[in-house]
Amino acid sequence: MKNRFFGGVHPAEHKDLTEHKATVSLPKAPDQVVIPMSMHVGAPCKPVVAVGDQVKVGQLIGETTGLGAPIHASVSGKVTAVEPRLSGGGQVMSVVIENDFQNTPDPAIRRRDNVGALTGDQIIDIVRQAGIVGMGGAGFPTHVKLSGAVGKVDTLIINGAECEPYITSDHRLMLERGDAVVGGAKLLAKAVGLKNATICVELNKPDAIEHLKSLCGEEVRVEGLKTRYPQGAEKQLIQAVTGRQVPPGKLPADVKCLVCNVATAAAVYDAVTEGKPLTQRFVTLTGGAVKEPMNVLAPIGTPLSHLLTQAGGFKADPDRVLLGGPMMGIAVYDLDVPMMKGTNCVLSLTREETAAQDPAQTCIRCGKCVEVCPMKLTPLFIRANANKDQWGEVEALRVMDCIECGSCSYICPARIPLVQTFRVAKAQLRKQAAEKKAKEGGKA
Repeated sequence: MKNRFFGGVHPAEHKDLTEHKATVSLPKAPDQVVIPMSMHVGAPCKPVVAVGDQVKVGQLIGETTGLGAPIHASVSGKVTAVEPRLSGGGQVMSVVIENDFQNTPDPAIRRRDNVGALTGDQIIDIVRQAGIVGMGGAGFPTHVKLSGAVGKVDTLIINGAECEPYITSDHRLMLERGDAVVGGAKLLAKAVGLKNATICVELNKPDAIEHLKSLCGEEVRVEGLKTRYPQGAEKQLIQAVTGRQVPPGKLPADVKCLVCNVATAAAVYDAVTEGKPLTQRFVTLTGGAVKEPMNVLAPIGTPLSHLLTQAGGFKADPDRVLLGGPMMGIAVYDLDVPMMKGTNCVLSLTREETAAQDPAQTCIRCGKCVEVCPMKLTPLFIRANANKDQWGEVEALRVMDCIECGSCSYICPARIPLVQTFRVAKAQLRKQAAEKKAKEGGKA
């Protein structure tokens, strides 16, 4: 690797709990799935099924109403409810399906024999119909991302960095479905008019690097990256691979780059070649509180409680359970919430594992948060102004550029929850912007 991104930290990896464990299908499928109509950036989908309907795996159950991605049934069975249910982000309109355990596929799902003849536009439309989103956690509709990149990018990066501690679902995907990752990379390149793609993997996954290299030809190459968090953030990845820096407030396309996760690439391969919409994904179940840490392939909408039962349950009381990793994961307070398209890990941490985060003390202005911020922000000053409700100063200090990677909170010797402060600040600024827009609209 020729380049280095600014900032970053080296947290303990804890990947040894699951990195050498092959992915398994759930020993027991869930009795029911709860599929939220909002698993993407954009407007929630509109349910197109009703209580009492029989549905099949892959059948459309949610249509887009604007920016978004369609949603499909992940099991076959009977729709028992169409109502708001608790999800990772609050109450969300959801379709609840009682599993008949037959896994009957929708008749519309069938393998394509003419993949090589597809145009870029046709590939993008297939991706749209399959409901594929960014599966590294961002959740942005992939077809929108691809459409916006056509004719504007010269570099396609497939993100296999997986830099968050504990998580190994992408690692196992690259080892077990490397053909789909490589095939998906080729399809993504064709969709945006490129001839080549680069799969980037951190050097702490040498087996994945070697395996992918054995599958690649001239169209796709694999590049090993020095292990450093947050290497997987797209702006940092672009800088590490190309040396280009995405300006504040700009997107990767502004520096002629497109970044897609390895799981997204595999989903594109399945959609284009097999005709399969996005209905399941690889998930890591791990943490010190879990009895049998493992990687599983599970239907979207499976309750976390069911997933954790399949991992043997808890061997110790969890201090917290996160959707995602310890740096950027979102804590949940109800284990009946479902896993979604962007769920790559369910992390159950013991009190011993989270004790380093307590208690918050007084900022000593050591500047370590500034040193590690990959976006070149000044976290201590953003926090100081936010605590005084000085929102103009907070905005001027570019809090909206924060990627919420958690590097500042991790390195802070006072254990100040900086990321949480910035999330609140962003919400306040968005609220003020919405109120201003509504007021101006009223005057008009």
